[in-house]
Amino acid sequence: MASMKEINLRIKSISGTRQITKAMELVAISKLNKARERIDRIRPFYTELYAALSDISSAVSPLDSGYCRTGEVKKSCFVVIAGDRGLAGGYNSNVFKFAEEQMRGKNVCVLPIGKRSVEHFTRRGYEIVSDEYPEVEDIDVGGCYEISRLLCRMFLDGEFDELVCVYTNFVTMLGQEPAQLRLLPLEKELLSDGSGAKFTLVEPGAGAVFNSVIPDTVAGLIWGAVCESFASELASRRTAMESATSNADEIIDDLRLKYNKARKSTITRQITEIVSGAQTE
Repeated sequence: MASMKEINLRIKSISGTRQITKAMELVAISKLNKARERIDRIRPFYTELYAALSDISSAVSPLDSGYCRTGEVKKSCFVVIAGDRGLAGGYNSNVFKFAEEQMRGKNVCVLPIGKRSVEHFTRRGYEIVSDEYPEVEDIDVGGCYEISRLLCRMFLDGEFDELVCVYTNFVTMLGQEPAQLRLLPLEKELLSDGSGAKFTLVEPGAGAVFNSVIPDTVAGLIWGAVCESFASELASRRTAMESATSNADEIIDDLRLKYNKARKSTITRQITEIVSGAQTE
């Protein structure tokens, strides 16, 4: 059995670790509440934008827009959103595993968002479109518009034939699922709501408006994916830190039990020695 001093030092060490994990859990909870509120605020934005795009698309032919082009996909661009830091359970590894499954067998380039994403794909030698977005928490709507304009220009220039966003969908506080969203090229059958009952007069023309709206739509969808991913990272970190704190409590309780046993054993031995000495005298 370890000495009382060793047990006491270990209790202090684990108590310090527990304070850190508990603090990280509370920080994640605080940020998560704000992240969930942000998701609720932005969903109407890109929902209405997508609805307007669906309405306009009914008057657009594939020949009117380079965003609707069809043909063989020779190269794909993946926007992969991961975390800024670790200690979030399997959040980052699940995103990378899912992304690499979607990339398998394809000629790809990657625009990573998040420090872990930049490190992962740079270390594995992928072609990086841009590494200027290493902090998911710092990305705002303006940053998503910058990403959208860059990727839309590259798509129209033929630098790749497909644009896919890989992110983590926030389902519940305890459940987050990796997902992908094909942003470009647009498929008209997916845009159309099938009603056909609404007539919209578009000036200067459906094609011109459609082409000008697409970068905004892509930016809105990327912004939505960023918000979903950030909330998922925080929820995963909260769960991981809660589990770590609980495990630390169990270890501390077990060590205190061992400490008390060692203390009783020491006291018993000392009493025995005193009694034995008294009897000898």
